[in-house]
Amino acid sequence: MHNIEFFNQIILFIVSLLANLFSAMAGGGAGLLQLPAIIFLGLTFTTALATHKVASVALGVGATVRHLKNSSLERKFAFFILLTGLPGVTLGALVILQVPGRSAELALGVMTMGLAVYSFLQPQLGQICDEKHRDFSGYLIGGLVMFFIGVLNGSLTSGTGLFVTIWLVKWFGLDYKRAVAYTLILVGLFWNATGAFTLGMLGTIQWDWLPALLLGSFIGGYLGAHISISRSNRLIKRVFELMTLLVGLKLIFS
Repeated sequence: MHNIEFFNQIILFIVSLLANLFSAMAGGGAGLLQLPAIIFLGLTFTTALATHKVASVALGVGATVRHLKNSSLERKFAFFILLTGLPGVTLGALVILQVPGRSAELALGVMTMGLAVYSFLQPQLGQICDEKHRDFSGYLIGGLVMFFIGVLNGSLTSGTGLFVTIWLVKWFGLDYKRAVAYTLILVGLFWNATGAFTLGMLGTIQWDWLPALLLGSFIGGYLGAHISISRSNRLIKRVFELMTLLVGLKLIFS
């Protein structure tokens, strides 16, 4: 029995490391590997979701530690992302425990694959930073969409950070590198912590699985953030497109 538990911990660490490594490069998608692996090892969906949410906070911590070394993020804009997204995260976490999510997963899967196609067909998208929509109406529309993405983040964990990344690129004109930095720090750390707290209060967390998941998430988040900082916007764009495609397929065919 002890050997089986140790083997499970090794699997959890490896899966968490790989999932969060690519997630930190693309700006989302850790749930693609991590959540199904937790369910496969024997947890119910709600327990796996709550456990994954807690573990995903370590992704934000690892990525934040790396990005803050050379980050030029705007505090007011970061606060805007938190202010508009966190209420949605809380609402989404409350909703997911009450309703079946299969229909929402299918819809989200189609939309996520659409992100991959859209980004691929726009070769110059996110290659340079050209800030826009920083007026009242721009913030209003941007905030409403951010709130909706927050609802998705609180309820369906696979790939919602990718929506934040592409929205920051498309609507606010950020390049992929800067958009990923905002996503990893604000979504990975603060949004996920809010969702984890809400789900933890209402659901069940598999605490004895967390050490392996937290360690893998932290190391993967740090290494992925390091790679995204040191590589070109074009490479980050390609990783983003690959992750959105895989997440979309996973949501549709899971």
